[in-house]
Parts: sequence; C-alpha cells; structure tokens
Amino acid sequence: METKKTGLYEVHKQLGGKLVEFAGYYMPIQYKGIIEEHRRVRTTAGLFDVSHMGEFFFHGATAEAFLQRMTINDVTKLAVKQVQYSAMCYEDGGIVDDLLIYRFPNHFLMVVNAANLQKDWEWLQAHTTPDVTMENRSDECALLALQGPQSMQILQTLTKLDLSKLEYYWLDEAEVVGEPMMVSRTGYTGELGYELCFPMAKAPKIWDAVMQAGKPYDVEPIGLGARDSLRLEMKYCLYGNDIDAGTNPLEAGLGWITKLKKNDFIGRDALLKVKEQGLKRKLIGFELKEKAFPRHGYTIWADGGKVGQVTSGTYSPMLDKGIGMGFVPVALAEIGTDIQIEIRNARIPARICETPFYKHP
Repeated sequence: METKKTGLYEVHKQLGGKLVEFAGYYMPIQYKGIIEEHRRVRTTAGLFDVSHMGEFFFHGATAEAFLQRMTINDVTKLAVKQVQYSAMCYEDGGIVDDLLIYRFPNHFLMVVNAANLQKDWEWLQAHTTPDVTMENRSDECALLALQGPQSMQILQTLTKLDLSKLEYYWLDEAEVVGEPMMVSRTGYTGELGYELCFPMAKAPKIWDAVMQAGKPYDVEPIGLGARDSLRLEMKYCLYGNDIDAGTNPLEAGLGWITKLKKNDFIGRDALLKVKEQGLKRKLIGFELKEKAFPRHGYTIWADGGKVGQVTSGTYSPMLDKGIGMGFVPVALAEIGTDIQIEIRNARIPARICETPFYKHP
C-alpha cells in the first residue's frame, strides 16, 4: 500500500523535518532535535501536524446509544461541545483503541489513533445499527495541535473566539484566519493547548498563519519524537506500547474512564469479572537511579526474578533522567518499590515513582 502524505508534507520537507513512514503516512519525527523540541513545548509553544489521526463522524437518532455501547466511558454525560477521553474494548476486555469523542449539536466525532484507523473503522462497522450513519473523513481532515504555555496568546491573535472561556476538554466552532474549523482545548502533552480540525486543503495556510503568529513566542514545529517523550512525562498511554488487545483498561490505570455502572457496553462483563477477582498486575511509572535510558521491551527485574517488561521508556528532558512505564504484579506496584531494568545485559537500579513524572513548576 502506498504511503500517504498529509497536506503539510511539502512544508515539513522545507522545514528540514526528518520524515519517516508512520502509521501509513510520511510524518516528521523531528526537525531540530527531540530534546530541544520537547523543551520548547514545555516553555513556550510548539506546533504539531497530527493530520494522520482518524476522524469518524456519526449522525442519526441512535448515534449516542451506539457510541454508548461501543465505548467504555459514559457518552450520555457529554454536553454539546464537550469532549471525552474513552476507549473501545473487545468482548474479553482487551482494548481495541483509546480515542476522543466530541459532541456537536447534531452529530458526534470520534478521533482515533492513526495506526488503528482501519481496524477501528471495521470494528465499528461490524456493530453498527441501521439508523446510524457513519462517515470516515480521515483523509479530508487536517488536525494541528498547538501546545505549550503560550499557546493561548498565539491562537488568540488569529480568532475572535474568546479562548479564555474555552475550558479543558471542550470545543467550539469558530473562524481562525477566516477559515471555519473546530477548535478544541485538548492535547497529548500535559500543557495548555488547542487542536484545530479543518479541511486538509487549508493545512498550509493555517500552519503558516500559526507559525507567523507564534514568532514573538519562539514557536517551533515539533515532530512525533517529542510528542512521544512529552506524553510519557505525563504517563499518558500509547496504543501499541502501553495498551493493546492484551491489556484491559483497569490494569492500565484507565479505571477512571471505565463506567461499569452504565448500561451494557462491549467488554463490560469481562471487566466486571476482572474487578471482582482483583487486578493481577498494574501499569506503573519508574525512574532510573543511574544515567541510562529504558526502552520498550526491556525486562523489569525485582528480587532476582523477571517481573515484567517496559512498555514505554525514554530520557526525560525536563527531569534529566531515564523514565518509563511497565506492567508489574500488584504486590510490587507500590510507590517506592525498588526494581531493576535490564539494559544491555546490566540490571540498572530503578524505583517505582509517583506519576505524572513531570509536574509543572
């Protein structure tokens, strides 16, 4: 299958972005460097192209009921223009994908992970009911994420929408540089930030306008490499690393979005059973005590035995140490527990720590 390009492919090339194939798209991993880009987002602002994400639209009288059955959070609690973090599960409680649901006056939008786009679409189609209309508009929609402490000041110069009134996990429909779009106060970095969703053909215009408006704030383009280290500092899960079909939301620390008291949803019976029997393992955060960097797949040791695997690991640019996540038996999941991470045949001492790893000063 041919690798796709977002509407900003040429822009990324001109900016010197290191383009790689990711989830079926050519995407920039970095421009100047991951550490510098990471710190830029934490200190001023950075602009991400996340147009590779999937956008599914749902219309119809029973769209809410359909999404209520397909996802683990409570869709009925969403007010118009509110956004919800959720996930879909298989019958056995394993995770299909984690996602966002946006409620508009007359329809819903679901944004899914790029790597799962086709699988998610087929899963939803396999369960759809006759009076729900589903549209996959992923190729038509551009998605930009402006993230960082200065993001509000930058975006405010481009729109009449009063951003000071847009709460976390809410959206509005407004014009930005004269172009109608969805503006949502969401993101994957742990910083103040906004995501802009609009027709792909407008991507270069919007990108250039945001970059121009951000010049006084030293805004920079940010690649997927820094996106990964930023989300890890916040202990945000990444599908394919920390969560997948073999993990359930309760052991992954996603119990807060798993509404077992709502009416039936796919996977509910299995998750009720998990809760009843008690968790066997938990997703924990750890920090290394020595200068070394953990990676996905590295072995976690405790008391002389193998107890788990690192699901995500990296160097934290803000903490200047190696951090990571992984599943360990519940008995070992206490904060302060000493563990070791096997890196190049050496067992590096680490400790289970509080998360998020990075806390705003």
